[in-house]
Order: sequence, then structure tokens, then C-alpha cells
Amino acid sequence: MEKDLTILSQDILEQVKLSCQIPSVVDAIATRKIIKAAANQVGIKTEAEELQQAANSLRLNNKLLKAEDTWEWLEKHHLSLDDFEELAYTNLLSKKLAIHLFGNEVERIFYEHQLDYTGAVIYQVILDDEDLALELFYALQEGEITFQELARQYIQEPELRRAGGYLGIQRRAEMKPEIAAAVFAAMPPQILKPIMTQKGVHLIRVEEIIQPELDEQLRVKILGDLFTNWLKQQIAELQIVIQMEDNNVQNKVDEPKLANAN
Repeated sequence: MEKDLTILSQDILEQVKLSCQIPSVVDAIATRKIIKAAANQVGIKTEAEELQQAANSLRLNNKLLKAEDTWEWLEKHHLSLDDFEELAYTNLLSKKLAIHLFGNEVERIFYEHQLDYTGAVIYQVILDDEDLALELFYALQEGEITFQELARQYIQEPELRRAGGYLGIQRRAEMKPEIAAAVFAAMPPQILKPIMTQKGVHLIRVEEIIQPELDEQLRVKILGDLFTNWLKQQIAELQIVIQMEDNNVQNKVDEPKLANAN
């Protein structure tokens, strides 16, 4: 077998098709086109300093701390410097468009859905056996075992096991309803009775309930959620037909018709 292997663009396209990634790629293409069209429609402009900041953020997010790191990353992903600038430019447009469309909506959404943003610091172990879960729950209640010991014995995932089952701050909206109801009725610190879900039997320690505060992190999350939902709506309203080499249909994703872009 030859040691050199040449991969052509059509090989890459074929692999994308065979690995069933065409829908996600099409959505990504449509998203990029929608963002550019909407930004142009509402007259969003970018400054050189903003673009430099976006490029710096892109490097930081990909841990490209040195120039050689950037060059290696570009080579790995078969990108040119122009491609890198295009990535930074698209990220910047996305941010500015999101702020233009929904920047004034964040506080309203926060106060209308404040309960959903309430958080809880929790530890969790998921078991398969309900009887075992009850036995361990009572052992925890009696102080016969600690939650950290329980996690070390019954959690398979190494990082989660080392963290003692610590899941960090979980917001109500991110939890299953049956778990959220029990967690936010707790008086921390408290071990909850086993809760059954499709994943198994949950043993949960509620360490703390955190009342919501509209800090910068939550503001970014709410803005991102609003923008993502808007993009999904725009894509859903498009009639996308993909033109491949083996057919003659027209590609209708080139000029998306935008709704609510101003």
C-alpha cells in the first residue's frame, strides 16, 4: 500500500454525505448567510478595532496563545488567514446583530422568566437499582457514608467521580421537571429522596439555592438564547434546496428572505 494519500474536495463532500452531516452543514451555511443578509439589511457596520478584538477573542477561545499556535491551528483546519478573518468577521456580525435585535429585550425576558433562572448547587449520583438507591439514601441520612464516598464507588466517569458528583450551578430551566420540583423545594444542605427518571435513579445533594441575578454572564446567555431561537425560526421559514453535482436543482439558500430583522 502506498504511503501517500491524496484527498480531493469531492472525497470530503462524499464523506460528509455518508456520515449524514449534510443537514448540520446546510444549517451552518444558512445561518451564516442569514446573519450577513440581516446585518446588511439593518445597516450594521464593523470597525477595524472591533474586528481585531473579535480576532483576539477567536484566538483566546481556541487557546491560540502564540503565533505558532495560530499557524498550526490554521494548517490543521486547512484555513487561510483570509478564512480566519472571515470567521472573526462572522462572529462579530453575529454579536452586533444579536444586540441590535434583542439587546433591549434581555431585562424583560429575565424578569418574566426569573424563576427559570434560579440556580442550585448540586451533587448527583445516578444508579440503576431503586432498592440500592433507597438503601444508600438512608445510609447518607445516618451518616454511615458521605456523598463523596458514594460518588467514588458508583460514578463511572472519571472527572465527575473525582469531583464527587459535583454538577456546579444548575438552573431550573435546565433540569427535568420532576428533579427541579424536588431540588427547589429543598432546604439546603439536604439529600433528596431518590428520584426516578429515564436515565435511572437520581441521588442528589442540594448544597445551595442561588437566587437569580442579571449579571453579565446571564445577560449573554439570555441574548444568545433569543438570537439562536430567531435563527432557527429564520431557517425554518426558508425553502432550502441543495444543488449537488449529480442533479440540476437550484440552491435557494443563497438569498434568504428575512423576517423580523429590524
